[in-house]
Amino acid sequence: MSQDLMNYDQMTQLALRGVVRDAIRRVIREDGLPGAHHFYITFLTRYPGVEIDEGLASKYPEEITIVLEHQFWDLNAYSDEFEVTLKFGGIPKYLKVPYHAISRFHDPSVGFALQFDPPVELDPAANAVGKLRPVPDEGDAEATTKLEDALKETPAAKNKSKKSSDKADAEKDKSDKEGEDEANVVSLDAFRKK
Repeated sequence: MSQDLMNYDQMTQLALRGVVRDAIRRVIREDGLPGAHHFYITFLTRYPGVEIDEGLASKYPEEITIVLEHQFWDLNAYSDEFEVTLKFGGIPKYLKVPYHAISRFHDPSVGFALQFDPPVELDPAANAVGKLRPVPDEGDAEATTKLEDALKETPAAKNKSKKSSDKADAEKDKSDKEGEDEANVVSLDAFRKK
């Protein structure tokens, strides 16, 4: 199989994050959730650009799930993020969440759920020191090339490359052996249990 130079996985993730954005925008347009719809949105609390109360971030250092159902205020959806005010322990808290920080989206009223891959900039394998790295803009060709080169150096990419190479070698060996095996016909009786 050929190498995916189009990055279809990343394009799919981006398109599905657009579903979340569009769902939130519809709630805003209709001035509330239609019918029995409600959303469970899980996001990474330490993702760059997330604005969350420090007390909540301490309590939920990895990720938090919020519910948009009856009581939420100031919901806004932008191209890269949304913001909302929710009550936690009876106290209103402002949240700003980039769509890339979302790890799960669920509307239980219709059984619709999305789960997202961790953003590449949070993947320690994509970064030798395991720190956060911003994703380059599409127009930044130099940064994009550097990111692609860094991704080629990840253990997963090296392993995939090695597997492709090993597979090609195995196919060649198989082809060579087929020529030798044509003279050695084996009866099916040799494989039957006796």
